[in-house]
Amino acid sequence: MHIIGLLAVLIALPILGILGAWFGLDAAGIDGLRHQMQTVLPGYLATSGWLALMVTLGVVLVGGASAVAISLFEFRGKRFLSWALLLPMAMPAYVSAYAYTDFLQYAGLVQTALRGWFPGFRFDVRGLAGAIFMFVFTLYPYAYLLARNALSERGTHLMEAARMLGTPLPERILRVALPLARPALMAGAALALMETLADYGVSAYFGLTTFTTGIYKAWVVLDDRIAAAQYASALLLFVAILLWLERREQQRMRFAATRGGRGNDGAEARLPVLSGARAALAWLVCGLPVLLGFALPVLILLQLWWGELGRPAQAGFDGGQAALFDAARYAGWVWNSFRFGGMAAAAAIVLALSLCFAQRAGGLSRVWGWLLRFTARLAGMGYAIPGSVIAIGILLPVAWLQALWPAAGLGVLLTASSLGVVYAYLVRFTAVAVQSVESGYTRIPASLDEAARTLGSSRAAIAWRVHAPLLWRSLAVAGLMVFVDVVKELPATLLLRPFDTDTLAVIAHNLARDERLGEAALPALSIVAVGLLPVLLVMRALDGPGRARPLQSGAPPA
Repeated sequence: MHIIGLLAVLIALPILGILGAWFGLDAAGIDGLRHQMQTVLPGYLATSGWLALMVTLGVVLVGGASAVAISLFEFRGKRFLSWALLLPMAMPAYVSAYAYTDFLQYAGLVQTALRGWFPGFRFDVRGLAGAIFMFVFTLYPYAYLLARNALSERGTHLMEAARMLGTPLPERILRVALPLARPALMAGAALALMETLADYGVSAYFGLTTFTTGIYKAWVVLDDRIAAAQYASALLLFVAILLWLERREQQRMRFAATRGGRGNDGAEARLPVLSGARAALAWLVCGLPVLLGFALPVLILLQLWWGELGRPAQAGFDGGQAALFDAARYAGWVWNSFRFGGMAAAAAIVLALSLCFAQRAGGLSRVWGWLLRFTARLAGMGYAIPGSVIAIGILLPVAWLQALWPAAGLGVLLTASSLGVVYAYLVRFTAVAVQSVESGYTRIPASLDEAARTLGSSRAAIAWRVHAPLLWRSLAVAGLMVFVDVVKELPATLLLRPFDTDTLAVIAHNLARDERLGEAALPALSIVAVGLLPVLLVMRALDGPGRARPLQSGAPPA
């Protein structure tokens, strides 16, 4: 059990390393901080603030409108749109940015056509407005999914009661549906906002001065560890506040779900049927996010890839040799991504099972029990912390230890091998695995543990011979989620990957940065294909036995 406590401390160490950077602040560091507050910090605050505000508003608007349409109304094509609205979850925002940059560039088809109608017309998607667009239409599923669940539980019955009292449809939506969905919308918006703050790809590609790009620039370009730690700690504080708000809204969601039940002994309320202009409006509300967030970027990337295949062979190679050369490079990127993902997923499963079992079994001393709970909660923040922050939290303690013991070679061990990048993945994504395993443990009665103990089984035997077989579905989902997140992760991989080791995310970013969007299309599409796996799991869960039955004819009109 003490080993498990030490592992939890190790996972939480990067976060503690970021906070510990402030204890060594001297006069020179204070002067540097004052200089930053007069130069770059206002820009970081302004850009990050506007990005956070507008993305929150956009995610709430798009996710809330689509959730209301899907949950409270019946119209033709609703079942298709209900799961299609989840597809943008598979599209990383930076991949969408690569696609739209080519589609909306000055010499592209869209701007050329607009200049034919409006001479002198010109706009650049690479800016704050473009970044807000990318984030809103790739992250709105967080708000949509949570709000849809909240409305499906009680919204239909309350909307039916309001209709029977003669309340008009617009007033029913504003006074019944939206207040009911508000906690879920806020929780989903908080998750989307944390993903926005953790992003590096879109901000770097569009040239935005956010905290995440500032951290990368301070560490890699300026070689200023103190400034990088200061930016990281400021972002860490903001993330902690968001986590507190999100947990508060989740508690309110549980309160709303447990009060009053489903009413009428669980009877299904009939949904209003939309037709004509109202059905077209519902299709527009639900179909436009799918088009802009998934379908159009995928089509653009496929067109770019097809155009790249049609290019003549490079000088010095004939067509077959060039194709073989590209295939070999692509296979290397795929292997690195899958290797990192597999290693991190396997380690996260073992660590999550160990942590959850230790908290379930108990038996620790007061000090070790408190330490395990504290570090487990601290490690649970990892998923909401940007990869660049975690990378700095790893590199700072290593730099301090390297200065104390130069012969130890810790810096080489973490930066010249896979250990450092897999460690960063565990810090960031262990929380995902822990949540999945905890949900599985709720379905295992404690009587099984007691029976195993009476038969003389040790703690390890109970974990691996009793719990693990019963948790295999939760463990598989946890491993899949960690694997997919690792494949999509960019900033931590950029900072900690071994030399000459590129993943699909890194190579897509580098090629897009060099304006080689045609070559970046294939690795970007591969990331999207891998990201579809958890989306398919969510779709299957939504279409499971608990899905609402199809409505019968004779449903009331809207």
